[in-house]
Parts: sequence; structure tokens; C-alpha cells
Amino acid sequence: METVALHTRLKPGKETAYEAAHARIPDELDAALRAAGVRSWRIWRSGLDLFHVVEVDDYAAMMRQMHGHPADIPWQQKMDEFLDAPLDYDSGRSDTKFVWELP
Repeated sequence: METVALHTRLKPGKETAYEAAHARIPDELDAALRAAGVRSWRIWRSGLDLFHVVEVDDYAAMMRQMHGHPADIPWQQKMDEFLDAPLDYDSGRSDTKFVWELP
């Protein structure tokens, strides 16, 4: 299992709408993420910055499986309204570097 950290950023003024959209994600999206190996996905917000921690069997494989998935297409279209940059499916990795953990 991998733990992956991601950073995204909201467009100004979209904080409340973004949080409302995540109050309950669509059941189809939940099922698709779980089928793709996601065990946990947590998001924190500080101002416009979003910090995600994803626990997943294989992050690159999950990204390939979700890219173009019928449950993810409308969700990503909705997220595009809120985020300053679209999700990068092509890299299959996070550019957030792990630095330290309290043992």
C-alpha cells in the first residue's frame, strides 16, 4: 500500500462550494475509487490550499483506472469549476515529497 500526499489549490471564492460538493460524493464515484484500490482519501483546506492524503494499493494504477471512468468524468468536470488546475492523470505520481514522520 502507498500513502500519497497531493496539493491542489482552489479558485478564490470557491471554498464553500468545494466543501459542499464533498459533503457527500456520488455513490458511483465512491465505488469506483474503492475498486481502484483507494482505501482512504482525506482532504484538509488552509485558505485556498488543499492537502490530500491518499492511501491506495498502487497510486499510478489507480490514476490509470480512474482516467476516463464514467463515474469520474462528471466529478472532474465539477471539480474543474473549483480548482485552479485540472487533475494530472498522466504523471501517475504526486510531486509532493515525503520529508519526515514521527516514528
